[in-house]
Amino acid sequence: MDSKKKPDDKPGDKPVRRSQAWFGKQDRDGFMHRSWLKNQGYPHDLLDGRPVIGICNTWSELTPCNGHFRDLAEFVKRGVYEAGGFPLEFPVMSLGETQMRPTAMLFRNLASMDVEESIRGNPIDGVVLLMGCDKTTPSLMMGAASCDLPTIGLSGGPMLNGKFRGRDVGSGTGVWQMSEMVRAGEMTMEEFTAAESCMHRSSGTCMTMGTASTMASMVEALGMSLPENAAIPAVDTRRHRLAQLTGRRIVEMVKEDLRMSKILTRQAFENAIRTNAAIGGSTNAVVHLLAIAGRMGIPLTLEDFDKLGAEMPCILNLQPSGKYLMEDFYYAGGLPAVLREITSRLHLDALTVNGKTLGENIANAACYDREVIKTPEEPFMADAGIAVLRGNLAPNGAVIKPSAASAHLLKHRGRAVVFENIEDFHARIDDPDLDVDEHCVMVLKNCGPRGYPGMAEVGNMPLPPKVLQKGITDMVRISDGRMSGTAYGTVVLHTSPEAAAGGTLALVKNGDMIELDVANRRLHLEVSDEELARRRADWQAPPVPKRGWYKLYVEHVQQAHLGADLDFLVGSSGAPVPRESH
Repeated sequence: MDSKKKPDDKPGDKPVRRSQAWFGKQDRDGFMHRSWLKNQGYPHDLLDGRPVIGICNTWSELTPCNGHFRDLAEFVKRGVYEAGGFPLEFPVMSLGETQMRPTAMLFRNLASMDVEESIRGNPIDGVVLLMGCDKTTPSLMMGAASCDLPTIGLSGGPMLNGKFRGRDVGSGTGVWQMSEMVRAGEMTMEEFTAAESCMHRSSGTCMTMGTASTMASMVEALGMSLPENAAIPAVDTRRHRLAQLTGRRIVEMVKEDLRMSKILTRQAFENAIRTNAAIGGSTNAVVHLLAIAGRMGIPLTLEDFDKLGAEMPCILNLQPSGKYLMEDFYYAGGLPAVLREITSRLHLDALTVNGKTLGENIANAACYDREVIKTPEEPFMADAGIAVLRGNLAPNGAVIKPSAASAHLLKHRGRAVVFENIEDFHARIDDPDLDVDEHCVMVLKNCGPRGYPGMAEVGNMPLPPKVLQKGITDMVRISDGRMSGTAYGTVVLHTSPEAAAGGTLALVKNGDMIELDVANRRLHLEVSDEELARRRADWQAPPVPKRGWYKLYVEHVQQAHLGADLDFLVGSSGAPVPRESH
């Protein structure tokens, strides 16, 4: 039902909202919808036609990043009530990156279906998305986009800076650094264990520019949240203030009929791509933005990330590419300060959820610390956006994050050391007899959408101890998987088609020579077409899982260059009122 007034509505009449298809009916069905909801103690006048706001909550004790969302939801409710709305909180599948196996990415599309159907099937006029941990943000955005109701995002915020023995340590980034130090004999296991309680010392998501902080920044850059959403620490009371203001604002969005489709335009996605480059954001933003755009019917391709972002300067000095952490970023001015620095490259007339344009929102943004937020003229790193590679090893593309790579390896030719899957890698990587040196190219297969399944964050393979003991900290690594946004190194990711789909990656053998040339966007396997054809004739596709979500996923997941959504979920269905349940 249309949330606007009908043309023949009399002055003073309340608009007929979607929720009134449930609560406004004066019959048996209306009786049931109202009566059952009243068993929670709600008075009758809350069902009188005011906007019903669904608070989509990904709280879970198994998702530590989102463990504080019960409290955050209460502040959203305050705002909704203050603005004259009726808030109803509902749970959806929560995806915890730190606990979920084989990878939370396997369930991103499933959670998006949960969100989509929960919104469409319930008496909801507008939606607040509570999201934090890596995959909760894109899954909620994807599901809500397929419904296209008035929607606003609220991120949970990053943790406070980690502190270990007098220095800052970043979640994820510090783990990769210190675990390599242990394997190299430079840190004891006792010291490594002691750092566990020091790294994660408050509620919130990773305080590095990992995928969680990247996607929170993407939500703000897309215009889908109030300003400052990306960086306010989770335990800062200003996060509660933002939650309350978010609750107020969604009620007004329903009254204005300000739907996601009016915010998520092509211009908004271009702003997000450029912002991702400016903050040194995660490569995971590529598959997530492609998937969200696919739900909205916005034309977005892998090439857009190269064309729009590759020559953008990174102006944020933040781990894993730099020194500082998210708490420092907020104190320095947060994302509005970054956006103001790159004003000339943004679509300033893009509409945002507060009813203002992006340009209006950042007009008075200030930077308070030039060590953290640099300028385009004197950037932290030039030409730091995500680069898209092509060649016979990645006909449909692969990505690399130059700002996290070693400059001397961005043009490299080396001998392939091949691992058929993650188990093969773990079984052999520490073997002192492994035939590998720092000039080799490590290749990991069967970690893509179908192969893992779920496209796990295993692309930043730990280096062999025999290489680490030489003081070498980086090698070229290639896979069809992903890597954590907190990770670093010269790592080629998202190789498409993946090995499990019969991509060239499946045909690589030990000793093959591989050429990486980031400047020329080239990823080439030095094997003739005739030899590759012979190898392909001997290749066998892995078996499809026999039942359940794994089977549905493997049979329908798209390749990484398309966003790894399920083929039948691309596009949207809106939120028409379904037929009655009785």
